Amino acid sequence: MKKLFYLVTILSATGFFLSSFRSVNASAYEEKNSYQDPKNGKIQYERHCMMCHKENGEGVAKSFPPLAKSDFLNADSDRAIRIVIHGLYEPIVVNGKKYENFMVPHKDMSDKDIADVLTYVYDSWGNNKTKITPEMVKKQRVKK
Repeated sequence: MKKLFYLVTILSATGFFLSSFRSVNASAYEEKNSYQDPKNGKIQYERHCMMCHKENGEGVAKSFPPLAKSDFLNADSDRAIRIVIHGLYEPIVVNGKKYENFMVPHKDMSDKDIADVLTYVYDSWGNNKTKITPEMVKKQRVKK
């Protein structure tokens, strides 16, 4: 009976000890996932943006504006977030050229995915390296 008591006590203590490591690992995982993920940004770009803005962000003349070295994009990150969320239905001028095509909204994308894709775009093709966070995206969801 004493052996069984000691065995249960040791197993319980071991389980408690090991569960404390799981909590630390889970916290580290959650903390890591709150930061930008360049791999996810590239995946989201390929999934949602590349068809129009092309592989290197050069866009399509007279139809889809470039994201590469874009004065329009680099001027206002909050506006860029709103455009991804709500779309764009008015003419814009990018790098001195007028674009009149529309952009569909991506309201279905999560705040994290939008933050990752925009951070990826800002970090690519000669843009200004702006870091977009999910919190920034959340603030812009309610604005038009």
